[in-house]
Amino acid sequence: MLSVFWKKYSLLVWLGVILILGFLATSLASYWVSRDQIRRSIIDQGLPLTGDNIYSEIQRDVLRPTFISSLMASDTFVRDWILSGEQDSSQIVRYLNEVKREYGAVSSFLVSNNTHNYYYPNGILKSVKKTESRDDWFFRVRDMKTPYEMNLDVDLANQDTVTIFINYRVLDYDGNFIGATGVGLTLDSLARVIDDIQQRYNRRVYFVNEVGEIIVSAKTGELHKGSIHELPGIAAIADKIINKNTRPTNLEYDNSLGRIMLSSRYIPEFNWYLVVEQTEDAEIAKVRQVFMGNIAVSAAVTALVLLLCLYSVNRFQRRLENVAATDSLTGLLNRHAFELLFEQAVHESHRAKTPLSMILLDIDYFKSINDNHGHLAGDRVIMRVARMLENSLRNGDVLCRWGGEEFLILLKQTPLNSAQLVAEKLRETMAAEQLQMGNKTLNITGSFGVAEFGGVETLVHFFARADRALYIAKSSGRNRVEIID
Repeated sequence: MLSVFWKKYSLLVWLGVILILGFLATSLASYWVSRDQIRRSIIDQGLPLTGDNIYSEIQRDVLRPTFISSLMASDTFVRDWILSGEQDSSQIVRYLNEVKREYGAVSSFLVSNNTHNYYYPNGILKSVKKTESRDDWFFRVRDMKTPYEMNLDVDLANQDTVTIFINYRVLDYDGNFIGATGVGLTLDSLARVIDDIQQRYNRRVYFVNEVGEIIVSAKTGELHKGSIHELPGIAAIADKIINKNTRPTNLEYDNSLGRIMLSSRYIPEFNWYLVVEQTEDAEIAKVRQVFMGNIAVSAAVTALVLLLCLYSVNRFQRRLENVAATDSLTGLLNRHAFELLFEQAVHESHRAKTPLSMILLDIDYFKSINDNHGHLAGDRVIMRVARMLENSLRNGDVLCRWGGEEFLILLKQTPLNSAQLVAEKLRETMAAEQLQMGNKTLNITGSFGVAEFGGVETLVHFFARADRALYIAKSSGRNRVEIID
């Protein structure tokens, strides 16, 4: 039973295996390519772009206090108050207090180059000295060429809170340095920016200093703490992160969360490194879902194709069983099988837009052969012509015994003029054939009618035109080829 099944449906089984393997290979290749593209997109574009956005937002947040500091440095009241000898400190204290309150700054200050007094909204904080390291910023600002700097330092006026200061040079009307003024921002503003970025992009963001310590991270959520040199996975690439490269550095590492993709860049304003991380699982999971969907669709398509093939094969087999597909004498196709193949050839011709031609052959004076030499001799002639035609035609051509001494040839992808040449060659080959009948030699000739398929006509009409061309050939003396448009 199994052998019968295999013999009958082995082609379908192999077709199913090929389809399944083909779909699986295509889906796997697509999955791997998509996964690599997503990973490369995240590493080369997504993470650096997030870093650029954060850097832009930091610059935007710092731009307003920089503008405020610029206004303070160019304010005639500030300059005149310093140049007049700083006689009433309550005036500058009130001024600094108004700046802090009006613009929502965490700190505002003025340091005079004449007295070295550090003024802030509550009065005089201290006197800056070259001998104190925490006052180095003032003497650096005094000697620098640029109008201002951003500096990360502790704020003595706010319980040593780490603050971003905008230090602006104050010049007199002749361009001489007379002091430094500006405002300060707490690191909370950076933490809020990080919070917003992490919620929008589902990525971890934090800042590390030049020795790898994590300075700022999100205010919400459990993120990295401590030094990156001590964290699992990232410790192996810590030195590559802190390399003072202003262009993004793209790296990868593994930890308990899986594969982590990382992009870092140096922020010269703070002397920090901005680090953006993302796990690949979230994005790859989408590709996996598509992959599983493709597998399901492929399985359904394979099943449908196999069912259609099974239906077609069974139907075709039943049709072949209902009619004898071959001629019993010559082994060629008979007219019933030819009709089936003709329909297929017409479909192929329409689909490929290629010509289709027909040759109708009739053995000359066949009746006299039967009358003079007997029917067995006639059968020998028919079989001899059948073998000659088989050997002379292409593998794709369709040859059948149409009936009696008539043969029908269907030439695929062949226009009328080429079909005429084929018929002429067959006529010459046939004319060279000699059949020995006892002590007599019998020469065999044939008449040929050639027609090209009109595109929309039926087999009956197509055959009728070829038959008309054959009639002309026979009426014109036989052993010749005639064509008809």
